[in-house]
Amino acid sequence: MNKILVTGGAGYIGSQTCKLLKLAGYEPVTYDNLSNGNQSFVKWGDLIVGELHDTSRLIGALKKHKPIAIIHFAASAYVGESIADPMKYYKNNVGGSLSLLEAMHRVGINKLVYSSTCATYGIPLQLPISESSLQSPISPYGQSKLMVEKIIQDLSTKGAVKAISMRYFNAAGADSACEIGELHNPETHLIPLAINSAFGGGQLEVFGSDFPTPDGTAIRDYIHVEDLARAHILAVEYLLNGGSSDVFNLGAGQGVSVGQIISRLRAIGVPVVTKMGVRREGDPAHLVADPSYAIKKLGWQPIASSIDNILTTALAWHKFQLTLK
Repeated sequence: MNKILVTGGAGYIGSQTCKLLKLAGYEPVTYDNLSNGNQSFVKWGDLIVGELHDTSRLIGALKKHKPIAIIHFAASAYVGESIADPMKYYKNNVGGSLSLLEAMHRVGINKLVYSSTCATYGIPLQLPISESSLQSPISPYGQSKLMVEKIIQDLSTKGAVKAISMRYFNAAGADSACEIGELHNPETHLIPLAINSAFGGGQLEVFGSDFPTPDGTAIRDYIHVEDLARAHILAVEYLLNGGSSDVFNLGAGQGVSVGQIISRLRAIGVPVVTKMGVRREGDPAHLVADPSYAIKKLGWQPIASSIDNILTTALAWHKFQLTLK
């Protein structure tokens, strides 16, 4: 069976990708230090517990499993934390990726799908955001992801790797079978925080009600985690079929405001408890993707990313977690 090494495969998006890889006939192998991932999410293949900086361990894993490609999720991913501790982000995200690329080079594996982010764009000058939009990150997190994109681009130009960088927008929702979902510590994502507020998890702080948007709250592009996972598998297959290195935005192509999320949750019986806060510095009013290039080139469609499906699956996952307590 064709193996795919998935760094960060015990995480929210990585584990969903491992599940869909298995269903698609591949054998996922998770490489994760479990600092943020959940060992219970590793259900569809082997787990190697290790650090990205441990190049020797990576080389050993690659030699043992002989993957045909690598999907690289492992990274630190909290914007606020990156501002407080930028060294952690450059060390983990840039240094860890360099270690992985070195291990790939040493073993002779050259196909990579890289988990990047819309945070590389910073505050957009135009909407929707296309792959050619100016990249000007406003956080060390976004900057670290862009640095890795540039490294991959340079290596690709030299023929050392064939790589796809995926710039995705707001990952949301949960596995439709409730096998995996958002289980972050700390939790920073809007939808689980909103749901948690209705079940005794404290008030949801809304950061700003004076944005130049219809209801005054920030607008984001929410993409279902299953759609993200499918896009990564399509990217792997694109490379395996001879496709060249490229970059793709992954979003639903439509914006939903914080206020709309709260209203829709309340409409389906979730009594979200809110408190108003001030805008966070550098928060854009709108972030919406133009996903047309991924749709055209990869044959991908965000079929699960209606906001109603995102909220329904997220709520089902939350209620399932409550039954386990």
